[in-house]
Amino acid sequence: MQHWFFLISAILLEVAGTTAMKFSEGFTKIVPSILMAVLFLSSLAMLTLALKKFEIGMAYAIWSGLGTALIAVLGIYLFNETASLMKFFSILLIIAGVVGLHLSGANH
Repeated sequence: MQHWFFLISAILLEVAGTTAMKFSEGFTKIVPSILMAVLFLSSLAMLTLALKKFEIGMAYAIWSGLGTALIAVLGIYLFNETASLMKFFSILLIIAGVVGLHLSGANH
C-alpha cells in the first residue's frame, strides 16, 4: 500500500509544481520558480520510490495521465481557462485510459 502513497504523492507534487510554473510567469517570479523546481524534484523522487512496486509503464501513465487531468481542471478553476464539453470529455478519456492500464497490469 505504501507504493500507492508514493505514486499519489508524486502526482500531487507534480500538479503543485506545474501550478507553481504558471505562477512563476516564465521564471520572472523567484519564489514560484524555486518552488517549482523543488516540487518537480520531489515528485520525481516519489515516482522513483513508487517504481519499486509498479510497472514503469503503468506508473508513468497514472502519474502523467492523472496529473494532466488535474491540471486541466485546476486551469479552469484557478486560471479561468475555457471549459467545454469536449475538454471534460477528453479528461474523462484520460482517466478511463489510466484505469484501463491499471486493470490490465499485473500489480492491481
